Amino acid sequence: MSADIRQGVRPAFRAWRAHRPFLAGVLLTLGGAEILVTMKVSLKVVLHIGMQGLAGYLLPSLMIVCGLLIIFNPAQRLFYSIVGILLTLGTWLTSNLGGFFIGLTLGAVGSCMAFGWLPDQEPKVSRRKRRKAKREHKAAMAARTTTESKAPATDDGQDDTGEGSLRGSMRSSTVDSPSHLTT
Repeated sequence: MSADIRQGVRPAFRAWRAHRPFLAGVLLTLGGAEILVTMKVSLKVVLHIGMQGLAGYLLPSLMIVCGLLIIFNPAQRLFYSIVGILLTLGTWLTSNLGGFFIGLTLGAVGSCMAFGWLPDQEPKVSRRKRRKAKREHKAAMAARTTTESKAPATDDGQDDTGEGSLRGSMRSSTVDSPSHLTT
């Protein structure tokens, strides 16, 4: 029973994921989560640069919300990606230099990927499927050429225009030897 469900869930998830900027939303969400974690870390090495109050927690939380909205509402991805990049750049000042540059980088890359995602593109065909299609095409072409070369050639003495073999041979003799051009 679980094998039947598993085979149905995985292709369904892939199809769902293919119609949205999934990785972009995940990166933006991970960037916000990383920045929130660096705000709560209890090390003595943690920098406290910038505004550490409400803005330090609000911006990464909104980054997480924008990342999830990009995943679950891809029709509005442009707006969410612009808000996401602005929030990400704002964490530079409010949240330990954007989570020690890691959360800042993840958020910026995720926002840019969401902004550049095109919904009309077809999902990428895997390399294995492209190679298999190429091999099948080559095999079909080879089979076609072998069947054409094995076909018996029927020559009844007439060419395609319906002229007899005598006229065809006269035409070829004048083309092959241009004796009529010499004086």
